[in-house]
Amino acid sequence: MKELSNRINSLPISATLAMAAKARELKNQGINVIGLSLGEPDFNTPEFIKKAAIQAVEDNYNSYTPVDGYAELKEAICEKFQRDNNITYTPNQVVVSTGAKQSIANVCMVLLNPGDEVLLPAPYWVSYSAIVTLAEAQSVLIPSSIETDFKITPEQLEAAITPKTKLVMFNSPNNPSGTIYTEEEFRALAAVLENYPNIYVLTDEIYEHINYGTPHFSFATIPSMYDRTITVNGVAKAFAMTGWRIGYVGAPEWIAKACNKMQGQITSGANCIAQRATIAALQAPPSEIKYMVEEFEQRRDLILQLLGEIPGLKLNRPEGAFYVFPDVSAYFGKTLAGTPINDANDVALYILEKAHVATVSGAAFGAPNCIRISYAASQEEIKTAIGRIQKALATA
Repeated sequence: MKELSNRINSLPISATLAMAAKARELKNQGINVIGLSLGEPDFNTPEFIKKAAIQAVEDNYNSYTPVDGYAELKEAICEKFQRDNNITYTPNQVVVSTGAKQSIANVCMVLLNPGDEVLLPAPYWVSYSAIVTLAEAQSVLIPSSIETDFKITPEQLEAAITPKTKLVMFNSPNNPSGTIYTEEEFRALAAVLENYPNIYVLTDEIYEHINYGTPHFSFATIPSMYDRTITVNGVAKAFAMTGWRIGYVGAPEWIAKACNKMQGQITSGANCIAQRATIAALQAPPSEIKYMVEEFEQRRDLILQLLGEIPGLKLNRPEGAFYVFPDVSAYFGKTLAGTPINDANDVALYILEKAHVATVSGAAFGAPNCIRISYAASQEEIKTAIGRIQKALATA
């Protein structure tokens, strides 16, 4: 008798990776599928970062790395936090991991106990709730909608807090909605949390540089929240380094030490060559990647214009990241080309099968009326993809 653990049986499959796998299946059948499901920049890693990696190979960096990262990288991370975020961390407060996903998992594993509650403003990145489940805690969703630009209010936050609340996760710029919380909005949320000193905050800032005008504000700069905020970041999105797998946290030292202990028993230190390349990435001024951000902004404007021509879609105007998150509930209860549409899962699957465009249902992000469309693709691909979607949705 083959029995898997309750732990793995309770864990959902990543919706984004599942949709990407379905798209690959169609591609293997010779179908021209345009993939707008994954959050992966389509740019090459900048040359100066690649040169740093090549130099590291030439310099024979090939040994195990310190569990929490090279000292030089942790210094560079501290300097980056000070320069870009106005947060003062010391190297003892920094842990480098194999991607920001591992950073988030480390934090949850070292802070959460069975029965603890984690507040997730929805929409949230798909893996947050899965990681909370792995840590044997409970996710508590705080809903929002396109009418509120996918932001929660201080009143909603207050209402969701119980004696079991241990952690709140914020993600700004947000995946999947592209929403950015302003300084004023974050300070208002912090004012609620100041009354609950036993609640910690994880703020995921992986998209901070992919920002189209709203100034990025880091939660840990609020003095009353610094000692209980964990700032998560990495190089995957802004530097087009998804496959290099480097993320990091800045945190209270006791939490950083616990993450180091956890990681020492799971993966040990992150890749040596990728770490040396990350030093070069973080030491460079953000202006070095401005060309990518400018192109993403043009794509954002293009895809909003094209989607705005499709009847029934509701859109907000994302201020960061590289996703649009349209509300598609107008199609629920309809039949498209003989296919009954009951929910966002049906919409995403229909678009894949009929338009051959891969998107992701918002249900996996805690927003069941929406689908996520990535515009980390060329403008020509975006035009073709949205044209196909428009045609497919017109067949009511």
